[in-house]
Amino acid sequence: MICLSVLVGFLLVLTAEARVGNSSQLAFCTETEQCLLFDLICKTDDYEVRHYDSVNWVSTDETSWFMDIATVTAFRRLFAYIAGNNIKMTAPVLVKCTPATSFWQTGTYTMSFLLPVEHQKNPPKPTDVKVYINKMPDMKVYVRSYGGWMMSLTEKKQVENLRNDLDKVGAEYKESFHYSAGYNSPMKLFNRHNEVWYIVEDEPMCTSSEELDFSPSS
Repeated sequence: MICLSVLVGFLLVLTAEARVGNSSQLAFCTETEQCLLFDLICKTDDYEVRHYDSVNWVSTDETSWFMDIATVTAFRRLFAYIAGNNIKMTAPVLVKCTPATSFWQTGTYTMSFLLPVEHQKNPPKPTDVKVYINKMPDMKVYVRSYGGWMMSLTEKKQVENLRNDLDKVGAEYKESFHYSAGYNSPMKLFNRHNEVWYIVEDEPMCTSSEELDFSPSS
């Protein structure tokens, strides 16, 4: 009975860590050995709905009027952590964006590096007080993908497009923040892949706005 319990526990650990896996399982994750994996719930013409398991990230917070400025500082801070602990880079780099509520306020940006499988269970403790280990919960997200560079103006437009698409079909999502995900290094010039995410609330909406249009054609 004890051996069976140990085996079950070991299998559960493997299952949890398997969601950080070989990058070859994702066509757009091409620059790192490991990537954040997901289960695709559904896909419409405008967005995907994905399920992500709970995994560990290393994170840092930065405030600024512009995402571009905040992410440069945050990236350097997190890169110092992985370089100092001989941790390999993974993908995506995730940025939680909490916009300012007024023009005179700064926004808060939380950048996170995904910890590889070998560091998921016991990640090295950060020495920088601004860096911390962040266990993100199991979640379902609405995802819009786009190419090019993840810059403030481009990202803002993609966020607006995703919100419009979700509002058209009556989808419920957490509106107070969103995530931006980047899969490429600055050196990659072509075939770049970026995403914006909103966390699903209630049941995911997997129906396109076109399918909801019951008006007779003229």
